[in-house]
Amino acid sequence: MKTLKLLLMAILLMMAAPQTLSAQYMTEITVASNGKGDFRTITEAMEAIKAYMDYRVTVYIKNGTYHEKLVIPSWLENVDFIGEDPEKTIITYNDYAKLSGMGTFRTYTVRVDGCNLTFKNITFQNTAGRVGQAVALHTEGTNLKFENCRFLGNQDTLFLAGHESELAFKDCYIEGTTDFIFGPATAVFENCQIHSKADSYITAASTPENVEVGFVFKNCKLTADPDVTKVYLGRPWRPYGYTAFIDCDMDKHIAPEGWDNWRKPENEKTARYYESNNKGPGANTKGRVDWVRPLPKNVK
Repeated sequence: MKTLKLLLMAILLMMAAPQTLSAQYMTEITVASNGKGDFRTITEAMEAIKAYMDYRVTVYIKNGTYHEKLVIPSWLENVDFIGEDPEKTIITYNDYAKLSGMGTFRTYTVRVDGCNLTFKNITFQNTAGRVGQAVALHTEGTNLKFENCRFLGNQDTLFLAGHESELAFKDCYIEGTTDFIFGPATAVFENCQIHSKADSYITAASTPENVEVGFVFKNCKLTADPDVTKVYLGRPWRPYGYTAFIDCDMDKHIAPEGWDNWRKPENEKTARYYESNNKGPGANTKGRVDWVRPLPKNVK
């Protein structure tokens, strides 16, 4: 009888556990590196968010430098990460591909696997320097929005993965050297500054053949360091890479040819590259490669 009573008590405690556990979850969280918040790190804050929740949580990130290799897991959804100031709220790390044979895809400072997330007023930075591939932001999730954010790095700054992922970047600053916006995702960049730090390539889309739209740049401004004189809009990392520039302002650093075939002439038959209604000294299409296509009707 005593054993039965103990078993019954254990079952009742287990039944009550979810109610007790749910009380620890928060809908508003403040992260401050100086200790004047709920948590000192973003990694710690994520542990206070319920998995697969059907309500929104706001994580306020105070000014500070957060030296974290941050992974936002796939079970994290419906969260707004709001920085205090995009130039003073900084997430930074310094991994790179040649470090202990790490390879490109492990070099991220921040990796986002979750969905339905928003990021505002935050700098994502990889400080490895010009040592090859070094990713600042790696995305795998979908329905991700980045507003008034800064992405700082060199080669491979933004890796936008996920063959069916859809992303939006608005009023952001993105810098890099080679292929610094790359991957298979569908991503729209609106009113962003795209800044080249070396003579190289801006995009390297690997859009799958069955995906209708890849990278679209709308009302963006393309700028460069003073000593940069020849930058290509893109080259296809995979044969059906899709990139479009629409209503953008292109400075003189953009190469007359505009696009490169990645030393594979056969890519010219499949790559989906478009330009429409751009302006500036780099937007002159008279010297462009002859395999740039007319803008599709489904993209405006």
